Amino acid sequence: MKAIIQNHLKQIEQAEDVKILLAVESGSRAWGFPSPDSDYDVRFIYVRTNEFYLKLEKTSDVIEYMLDEELDINGWDLKKALCLLKKSNPTLFEWIASPIVYYEAPVFERIRNIAAHCFLSRPALYHYLNMARNNNREFLRRDRVRLKKYFYVLRPILACKWILARQTPPPMLFAELVEAELGREVRSIVDGLLERKAVTSELGEQEPIAALNGYIEKELSAIEEAVGHAPKQDAVPWEQLNRLFLSFLRDYE
Repeated sequence: MKAIIQNHLKQIEQAEDVKILLAVESGSRAWGFPSPDSDYDVRFIYVRTNEFYLKLEKTSDVIEYMLDEELDINGWDLKKALCLLKKSNPTLFEWIASPIVYYEAPVFERIRNIAAHCFLSRPALYHYLNMARNNNREFLRRDRVRLKKYFYVLRPILACKWILARQTPPPMLFAELVEAELGREVRSIVDGLLERKAVTSELGEQEPIAALNGYIEKELSAIEEAVGHAPKQDAVPWEQLNRLFLSFLRDYE
């Protein structure tokens, strides 16, 4: 599948007249808990020619290709990505940290270097907290629960706990978050769910797990209390990001 994805990326470069800087897997495969029928969520960052950025009219800053039910590919323009880096966008940090890399240009190391100084705890905490709360409210308070939805609540909860403890971006792999942050009282339950999810379809359901639901409600309350006390941090100056953007444009003149 990797070769197929890389071939599609080359076709996108030619069709869109762009240079891809980074292409990775996001979602359940990159988080480490795919189902047998999980699709591929490929995300990439690209740069265009200088002439494109000098156009007066509004131009698109995304490329989207939904090739079929199995393969979803889309990307962000470098300018968009750097503006989101300024805001410490958690999704962008996840792309940068993905353990499944389909392509990375050597020059992308420049972005990795500056990203290390762009992470802001508060935006990330609110992002993951809202994700956990919304998924919990929408999917776990039912008579039948889709198995994968437990992980879509647990992962952002554990990401919040990681950030509160370390003030750094959380790792992508769920296993790393579990090892560092999951309470022992539900560890065996989650391990069992992981084993089941690995052999269950995306639509697999079961009755709610009272002990796990209780753990989730307790942790959400604790995180909501702690978020307000997270330290305020200054964003990286525009000057640094502007210099970085111009360096890429010089590379692709």
